Amino acid sequence: MEFLSTDFLSALLAIVVIDLVLAGDNAIVIGLAARALPKAQQKKVIVWGTVGAIIVRSLLTLAVVWLLQIPGLLLAGGLLLVWIAYKLLVEEKGHEDMKAGATMASAIKTIIVADTVMGLDNVLAVAGAAHGSFLLVVLGLLISVPIVVWGSTIILKWVDRFPAIIYIGAGVLVWTASKMIVEEPIVAGVFAGNPILKWTFSIVLIAGVLILGKKKNQTKVVEQAS
Repeated sequence: MEFLSTDFLSALLAIVVIDLVLAGDNAIVIGLAARALPKAQQKKVIVWGTVGAIIVRSLLTLAVVWLLQIPGLLLAGGLLLVWIAYKLLVEEKGHEDMKAGATMASAIKTIIVADTVMGLDNVLAVAGAAHGSFLLVVLGLLISVPIVVWGSTIILKWVDRFPAIIYIGAGVLVWTASKMIVEEPIVAGVFAGNPILKWTFSIVLIAGVLILGKKKNQTKVVEQAS
């Protein structure tokens, strides 16, 4: 993938969108984990917890990029990403059970562990969008992590005010999933030399997930009102 080519820039944009949509509430975890500490220590916990989380997430993403080269895992990862996109649309995330750290060390550990667990879907999505490029992974993290950490409150307000953002994010996830699936060597022969089939598959998959997610949400609203 040539540096600054259309494919490179579109993949980078996809990674940043994925990071912002899937990791937007991870900063809440950071804040909750540090809330019991004195003000002077909270800033240190946020900085070191974030640094630790970035390092762990980077290593995991690079490992997944390598693992996706194994035959069959692109297909499996793509299908899993479709399910993650659907869950993004219909699941309500909560942090009520999140415990504050009693010491700086425990708070930092809580942030790193929680971010790692919460970020597994993010790791898979970014690895899929990177198409084997470690440079894309690193650039995506460098661009999105500061936004997530320092601008998460704004992002979350935007999501609450404009629910369409979640649907856009889910659409990007499914688009990434469709590219992973069609590039899987096991099924690549079906799509080889047939761009119309590729685009049709991607569009149907994206539309299907978004429509199912919207219907599920509408059903939940009706159930809550009754």
